[in-house]
Order: sequence, then structure tokens, then C-alpha cells
Amino acid sequence: MTTMSTVERRAFARLTTPAGRMLVVAADQRNGMRAVMNCPDGPDGVSLEELAAAKADLVAHLGNHAPAILLDPEVALPGVVDAGTLAPHTGLVVGLDASGFETVDGLRYTRYVPGVTAATVRDLGGDAAKMLWYLRPDQPASVARVGAEIDELVRACAKEQVLLVVEILTYRLADETEEEYAARFPGLVADSARIAVEHGAKVLKLAYPGSAQACAAVTAAAAGVPWAVLSAGVDHETFVGQVREAVEHGASGAMAGRSLWKDSLAMSSQEREQLLGSRARPRLAELAATIDGAARLEEVPA
Repeated sequence: MTTMSTVERRAFARLTTPAGRMLVVAADQRNGMRAVMNCPDGPDGVSLEELAAAKADLVAHLGNHAPAILLDPEVALPGVVDAGTLAPHTGLVVGLDASGFETVDGLRYTRYVPGVTAATVRDLGGDAAKMLWYLRPDQPASVARVGAEIDELVRACAKEQVLLVVEILTYRLADETEEEYAARFPGLVADSARIAVEHGAKVLKLAYPGSAQACAAVTAAAAGVPWAVLSAGVDHETFVGQVREAVEHGASGAMAGRSLWKDSLAMSSQEREQLLGSRARPRLAELAATIDGAARLEEVPA
């Protein structure tokens, strides 16, 4: 395991509950957020200005009630910082990945937001960076390219003394049936954690691998590196159950996006404020209680 530096430990503490468990509102989505904004003209009808306003409302009425929030440097930042919308007590994770992915020989690869580097995270007032990689651990070409990219960004972030959160997503290959992929999925998540740690990752953001046993396997593969569960668009009740099971079997918390806010981003600011307060914030509070409660349960000797 690669240990955190003193500066990285301080940054990590900005992403955690009072009990020391990770809880970050994920709001770096662009197209995914447009898709749930209830625009009469569909996602393409949501302008950049309307998306920025929605993100600002999400920060003000949800993110500021969490330990930290993950935002993008294309729409949300630096606006929510410069306008004072982001509260001083709320940690900031800056997403480095651009929307979408490219496909090479059937394998997926993400891209950086143009011009955004580890140094940019500091310039934007961030406490940490986050980069998403798609990975198939059973495909040597995928492992070689993604491993090299993780190496490079780990070095760049270390130079800037920026904590890096490594997000890994697996995916189904074109010649793979849904049943084959489902059977392989838990092992793919665990192997992704192992590979990321071997290439220097110090904090991981991973999909729920499907069961308590699979969560324990991911924890073992992470070899002491903290990992947070991503919500992957599931409903809130499902995600709470996944997080509880994951934390009871070694996960360090959650980075939750659409499970919190996907049905609270109405088009008008007044509607958003009401829905974020009445729907999303209670979900956030329940998630925080679940994470800390499960963590205490995990720490009780059998």
C-alpha cells in the first residue's frame, strides 16, 4: 500500500464525516445531469447557463450539507467558489475527466478535460482531484494503457501535493453476453482495485461489487487503501443497502450522485431548492447515518 503524505491526509479528512468515513456528493456530471432536469425540450434543451445554475443550487442546498462535493471544472468551477456559493467548511473534489469515452479495439478510454491538470486543482481551490478510468483487468491492452495513465497522474498529483481519488469503472465487451459479464463483474471490480493500488492509488471510488463476499474481496484487493462506493444511478433505497453492506465489509464510505439528486433537479431554481431540501437532504442524512452506523458495527469485535 502507498501511504498518504501529511498534506494528503489533511485533504482526505476534508472528505469525511466526524467518524472519519468518506461522504462526498458527486455532482461533476454534465450530460447525465442535463438528462434529469425536466426540460420540455429534453437534455439538448438545457443551456450551459441553466446547467451552471442547477449545479450552483445543488451546491447551496445539498453539497454544503455534506463533508465534501465533487464538481467539474467546465461548468461548476470556478463559479461556485468565486460567488461564495460553496461553503468554506465543505471540501472540494475537482473532476479531471471529460464526458464520454473513446473506443480503441473494443476497449474504452477516458480523456482529461482539456487544459485541466493537477495544478489546476489547486488553482480552483480544490482539496483533491478525481479521475475516472474505464478498465478491463482481463484485457492486457487495457491494463497497460490505464496503468500507465494512473502512474502518470499519481506522479503529477504528488508533485503538486494534491490528493487523487482514482475512480475505476468496468464495462461489458462487445462479444460478451450480459450473463457472462454479470458473472465476471465482482472479480473485475476486485482486480481493478488491485491494479489501481499497484499503480499508486491512495483513494478509490468503485462500483458496488454485488455482495458482502465481493465487498470483502475488494477490501482485500485494496490492501488498506480506502475505497468509496459510487451510486451508479440506482435508487436511494438500493444504494443505502449497498453502502451499508460495503462498509460492514471494509469500504470507507460513499460518493453519491444521482441516488441523491436525480429527481430533485427541476428546471426552476425555486422548485430545485424545495426538492433538494425535502428529498435530497434527508437522503444525504440517512446515508451519513448509515455509513457511520455501519462503520461502528464493523469495529465491534465478533
